[in-house]
This record gives sequence, structure tokens and C-alpha cells, in this order.
Amino acid sequence: MRLDLLLVRLRFAKSRSLAQRWIAEGHFRHNGHRVTIAATAIGTGAVLTMPLRSGGVQVIAIHTLPERRGPPAEALSCYRELDAAPPLAIAMETRDQRGQTVEGSAPQ
Repeated sequence: MRLDLLLVRLRFAKSRSLAQRWIAEGHFRHNGHRVTIAATAIGTGAVLTMPLRSGGVQVIAIHTLPERRGPPAEALSCYRELDAAPPLAIAMETRDQRGQTVEGSAPQ
């Protein structure tokens, strides 16, 4: 299934033209690779990374392809959310005894 059509059927985009614009701007990743072509084929088992309006990201795994743009409950049954890994810089920061940030050290 095309990525733009999938985004509409899963209710992430209101229209295909909006989904196509977001994809062309490079906002989506498919299995870790940036996607800029709306016709990219997406199948079951695919992992999509999408930006959120709040500035974060949402990572989902597709386990069934929707046949239509149905109600939200139907769309939710087609994928599951995965935890987004924290950025490496944040994960690698620790604080010393004085409260100073020490970069590059292992988290404790």
C-alpha cells in the first residue's frame, strides 16, 4: 500500500494531498530511512517514524493494512505504538556532584 494512502486510512492525515506534502518535505521514516516519495510501498511489519505537533516523534509498527478509512477504533487496530528512543546526547548526559552536566560519560 502507498504511504500516503496508509496515512489517510490510519487517520494521521485528513487527505492524500496533505499526506503527500508531508512526505515530500521528508518528515517520515520507513524502517529507519527517510522517505520523500508518496508512492513508497508499505507492508505489514513496517516501522514508521512520524513527527508530532508537540515536537516529539511517534513510532508505530504496522501489523495489518486497513482496507478503508474507517472509524478511529478500526484504524488503531491496524498498528501499535512503539517507544521512541531518546536522543543519544540526552541519554549520555549525567551530572557530577556539583550539578554540572558532564557530556560523554556513561549514565549512572
